[in-house]
Amino acid sequence: MSMREEPSRDAPLGGIRVANAPCSWGTIEGFGETVPWHRMLDELTAAGFVGTELGDLGYMPRDPEILKAELKRRGLVMLGGFEGMPLRRPEVVIERRERILAVARHLAALADAQRAGRPPYFILADETRGDPHRTAVAGRVTAADGLGPEEFAVLTRNAEEVARLVEGETGLRTLFHHHCAAFVETPEEIARFLDGTEAGLVDLVFDTGHYTYGCGVPDAPVAASGKGSLALDGLKRFWDRVPYVHLKDCHPGIAEHCRSEGRSYTEAIAAGVFCELGEGSVDLQGILAFLSAEGYDDWLTVEQDVIPGMGTPAESAVRNRETLGRLGL
Repeated sequence: MSMREEPSRDAPLGGIRVANAPCSWGTIEGFGETVPWHRMLDELTAAGFVGTELGDLGYMPRDPEILKAELKRRGLVMLGGFEGMPLRRPEVVIERRERILAVARHLAALADAQRAGRPPYFILADETRGDPHRTAVAGRVTAADGLGPEEFAVLTRNAEEVARLVEGETGLRTLFHHHCAAFVETPEEIARFLDGTEAGLVDLVFDTGHYTYGCGVPDAPVAASGKGSLALDGLKRFWDRVPYVHLKDCHPGIAEHCRSEGRSYTEAIAAGVFCELGEGSVDLQGILAFLSAEGYDDWLTVEQDVIPGMGTPAESAVRNRETLGRLGL
């Protein structure tokens, strides 16, 4: 039975605008890409989205003037760029300095053409799929799978060092992306990360799908909405450090199958754990109501993570936009 949302009865959602990202077309965290960037942007625009993110560096044109023109022609804005690295490694910021600055400078060069209300964010994450064990146990991580105090302290110091480097060289703000198959996945790890970093220097982009799967437990529906409570509870818990939200759904049946069968993160993605909006357990209506009540005035970026060649990205983008339209966006 479809779990797609019914039309919203919520109050208007103010000026929130909606974006989509290259990961919804399979350009995701080093998996590679099969959909050319220009086709991805055309399909994203045709579906009704008005913003996007950068994808892996080099997926879109490296010449900022060319990319500005392509975005402007489609009426799109650039909201941020994702960069993952093994933050638990002591010398990683020195090793990756030029790569970090290449991403940040590329984003900064696009800022003067923005109509987003803010410059793009540099979106930092611990390296996804960088540790075989964490890749294998994603979605069912226990405390025993985490980093010890010294390694985690290195991770948080490196995150702050990246943020200072990016701000000092480009003026851009760094947000951290909690992520399955990385060392900041579970609610406890997110809290530990935020406790170990300076508010305002490194804050959080909250991803509703990664949070739900990363909780490691079934997202049981609650009587009031028939949807799960995990993502909304997490958003409320960490709200004072959340300036930006990625909207992603998580299919409860696939999630539980992958957990019970011991599937890896890659296998879970390939199975469709991050499904179209409204087909999963994430309480989209509740999240939008909360954001509206809190006066959220940034963007919502849809992400339906798929691996290259998987699914029907253009059609899924249309359906995801339609779902948001029924919810008042």
